[in-house]
Amino acid sequence: DDVVVGDDTMIYAGVKIYEGCRVGKRCVLHAGAVVGSDGFGHAPDAEGHYHKIPQKGNVVIEDDVELGANTTVDRATMGSTVIRRGVKIDNLVQVAHNVEIGKDTAIAAQTGISGSTKIGTNCVIGGQVGFVGHIHIADNAKIAAQTGVIGSVKKEGEELMGYPAMKLKDFLRMSVYTKNIEKLVKRVEELEKKINEKQ
Repeated sequence: DDVVVGDDTMIYAGVKIYEGCRVGKRCVLHAGAVVGSDGFGHAPDAEGHYHKIPQKGNVVIEDDVELGANTTVDRATMGSTVIRRGVKIDNLVQVAHNVEIGKDTAIAAQTGISGSTKIGTNCVIGGQVGFVGHIHIADNAKIAAQTGVIGSVKKEGEELMGYPAMKLKDFLRMSVYTKNIEKLVKRVEELEKKINEKQ
């Protein structure tokens, strides 16, 4: 009910578009993509039993967006989950409720974006990146594969990698240190031995 799909949009077999959602022009929705499934909203009562929070919003996908196979975009709890013009999303990506993805951002497979996260324009996000909820990612950010983003990225054009996410240069430096830990431990042990022998 009340779904709108723009001109020249290609919808492959098995795609599901839930009620009230909007898909723009010249979009491509690959097989098995789901647009508008309920956001993950449950509240525990005093006894710890979970009760569903109604998900009353929708999904708005602007023009020239591509969704990969079996990607899911959850409807907002209230308002809209929004994917801006020109966004390209790979297979098996989870976009949670009330997320907003800025124009011309590219997201590789198996990335998970938690609720109410806002991603800027022209970002590049590698595969299997995980975002916690309620954070902001600055424009032109580049986030390497398997990075865990646990806080907002405030600097435009920032390059991040690792868990927790850190500057790419810092991550690469730490990787070199990690490879040399065994040698460093042996050197420390040898130095301790020499010091103890002199005492």
